[in-house]
Amino acid sequence: MDLETHNDFFRPHPNFDDGINRAICQSEIDGGVDVNRMLPGERLDVETHYHTYRVIYEGDGEMTISGHPDICPNPVRVLLTGATWGTPMIKLRYIGRGMKMEFVHPTLGVILTSRVRDIREIPPDPNRTLLVGWHADAR
Repeated sequence: MDLETHNDFFRPHPNFDDGINRAICQSEIDGGVDVNRMLPGERLDVETHYHTYRVIYEGDGEMTISGHPDICPNPVRVLLTGATWGTPMIKLRYIGRGMKMEFVHPTLGVILTSRVRDIREIPPDPNRTLLVGWHADAR
């Protein structure tokens, strides 16, 4: 998995507002994680303004998340939508510094976190068994 900062310079889109182009450019500078490049079982600590979430990537955009006292005090499997600046524009399946993480909770619906301050990769847990193909509704 790469906590990446891109070397390619962002080219402003002529149809986007200057503010949107600046935000996209800043997200490229700040870096983040493209979850499409993660392997199942890889773990992150995602520190937002108010909470630190433990994220375990399960594959196909799904992750197990915990760390919020009301939304996910215990690990819960969610679908990561991506990262946003709080607008309808979203960077799909991405967790970015300075952006808000958006995911779909199985009972609470769409959740938008406060802005991500930092993302840290957690070393693999040798005692964890990966449940490939498991879904909460398959019980």
